[in-house]
Amino acid sequence: MNKLDITTPTTGKSGRLHEAAPHDSASKQVAGRAEYVDDLTEPEGTLHAYLGLSTRAHAEVASLDLDAVRKAPGVVGVLTAAAVQGATAVSSVHEHDEPVFAETLVNSWGQPIFCVIGETRDAARRAAKLAKIEYRDLPHVTSIDASLRDGGKLVTKPMTLERGDVDAGLAKSPRRAKGKVTIGGQEHFYLESQVALAVPGEDEDVTLHVSTQHPTEIQVMVAQVLGIPHAAVTVNMRRMGGGFGGKETQGNLFAAVAALAAKKYGRAVKLRPDRDDDFQITGKRHDFRVDYDVGYDDEGRIQAVKATFAARSGFSADLSGPVTDRALFHCDNAYWYPAVKVDSLPLFTNTVSNTAFRGFGGPQGIIGCERWIEHIAYDLGLDPLEVRKRNFYGTDTNNVTPYHQTVEDNIIHRVVEELETSADYQKRRAAVLDFNRTHQVLKKGIALTPVKFGISFTATWHNQAGALVHVYRDGSIHLSHGGTEMGQGLHVKVAQVVAEAFGVTLDHVKINATNTGKVPNTSATAA
Repeated sequence: MNKLDITTPTTGKSGRLHEAAPHDSASKQVAGRAEYVDDLTEPEGTLHAYLGLSTRAHAEVASLDLDAVRKAPGVVGVLTAAAVQGATAVSSVHEHDEPVFAETLVNSWGQPIFCVIGETRDAARRAAKLAKIEYRDLPHVTSIDASLRDGGKLVTKPMTLERGDVDAGLAKSPRRAKGKVTIGGQEHFYLESQVALAVPGEDEDVTLHVSTQHPTEIQVMVAQVLGIPHAAVTVNMRRMGGGFGGKETQGNLFAAVAALAAKKYGRAVKLRPDRDDDFQITGKRHDFRVDYDVGYDDEGRIQAVKATFAARSGFSADLSGPVTDRALFHCDNAYWYPAVKVDSLPLFTNTVSNTAFRGFGGPQGIIGCERWIEHIAYDLGLDPLEVRKRNFYGTDTNNVTPYHQTVEDNIIHRVVEELETSADYQKRRAAVLDFNRTHQVLKKGIALTPVKFGISFTATWHNQAGALVHVYRDGSIHLSHGGTEMGQGLHVKVAQVVAEAFGVTLDHVKINATNTGKVPNTSATAA
């Protein structure tokens, strides 16, 4: 290799080294050369795993007959809960409530009960359908309303945010807005499904290639399930074909099962579910029901807010605690509430355990809040934008959130004023109203809505990062960092920082796959 030129890197007009750079995988993705886990060359003798799933929402497992599965062509073996020698759960929080395999009780349709290991994926997949399972059905709840009628069992601790005397504020308010808004869930629909390839090594060692936003959590969960030290597990993650929160915790199960099988049979094992099974096994965005009671005056200024944010969490906690917490943190959006009391209800349901999804509860909190803003506007016959502006946080007063943080550097007044003018909002709104008056079927709408959204992790100790940089004698630089690439261009952004710091051009920096052996104890690529 020729020595790289590190003498005079080119600069843009600003004098900075890198004005812009293409995504480091763009040309590979367009040409079909970008490698995802299922594209990797499989080691000699690779086995394939496939999960056997529950067909009940809530039931006792009366009997489990896997003889036909074991005798099916191409089947090497079957794993059940008995095969787990270490921790029996892959829960992302401390509740220890999400078993690797259900044993005597299933709490959701699509919950894994066993796993088939076959010489080919097709053999394992077909054999998984041959299991004979007898159930004793139990009562089940699958919706927020049903859960509340059944007593409202929770999967984790709820949260309450409170400031001021809410009951007094409501009682003295000239007007009240009471209502309920339901917010649906959402499937992540990442193009690359969940997938894990586990390669056994010497002694306790195992190496995994996975599609995950959180390699360290995969490392920890695999180590716990196998009963080995974290240092014996190495997780590689080059790129994901989409994540959107669906690969923050949901990859734990697939990696743990693949690793269990790899160590048991001494051969590499790959596990990739079909899309329909991925849908059944993995969690979604939480659907919410928001019940509210808001007091306000004749000008539309809010006096007090009382609301409950109930979420369908599924059968285990997963990330429902922090998701519902964050919904509360955003239920004020950009508005000052003189008195406020809001509660979260992360409800247990006999459905798949819902999980992180872009916004992480924040969108649901904002939607609830904007619903009562518009309720007030409709009641008073005002433009909702006018109600929004009358309730904005102040700059020196009226600037404390429901979670008791003082809003600093508040620019919402100026931003909205400039947007209202530059977008010609009032003229366009008038045209919309004229159109709607003369059209009975087709209607139009227009809105200008602010957003206050908190970045970073609520658990502040997760707000850390690390990188490992090697500089070689020819001037080339090898970069490893703890973040994961899921299409957002993170790798090239970090590489630009490294190139800028060293005063070299971007082609000097080699981006390495995210690897727990290079940068340990990372947070998820999220928040």
